[in-house]
Amino acid sequence: MSILETYLEGVFIIEPKVYGDHRGWFMETYNESSFREESLNINFLQDNHSFSAVKGTLRGLHYQKNPKAQTKLVRCTKGAIYDVAVDIRKGSKTYGSWYGIELSAENKKQILIPKGFAHGFLTLTDNVEVQYKVDEFYSPEDDRSILWNDPEIGVDWPTNIEPILSDKDINAPKIKDADINFKYGDY
Repeated sequence: MSILETYLEGVFIIEPKVYGDHRGWFMETYNESSFREESLNINFLQDNHSFSAVKGTLRGLHYQKNPKAQTKLVRCTKGAIYDVAVDIRKGSKTYGSWYGIELSAENKKQILIPKGFAHGFLTLTDNVEVQYKVDEFYSPEDDRSILWNDPEIGVDWPTNIEPILSDKDINAPKIKDADINFKYGDY
């Protein structure tokens, strides 16, 4: 398993080793020892699985505020997505910056998004399944979002089609108006 740093402090790309032969393949999607070797001490508590039927479905940018913030380990197990992490830690030198990567069933890459970041993804194919581990339980009262196309953030979503959005995501505030209580250095 390779654990690669990105330009956003705390966001990592995970590339599992895939072992295959004429029967198919096998991989470890998470290994606590490998993570601890990289000083990533995360106690995952919940696994989530989402399905999006139509290409162009956009989910995000979502986060849970403190004290119920979540670290996420995200992978796409069917189809392909463009996955995005946005730094929302006030005082961070990369506050408002984003990182994006294609995750797919084919490339088997994963992204680790720590507390203090918003997360979203855009489906690049029909019939997409995304699975992710979190280290805090879902808390509806702490669930927040930021507008997916906030010009202050400027995510370059890889499509020229109008995304399919939930009411929550259509009505999300811009980062300057969002209920954010993260400070750089909290974690």
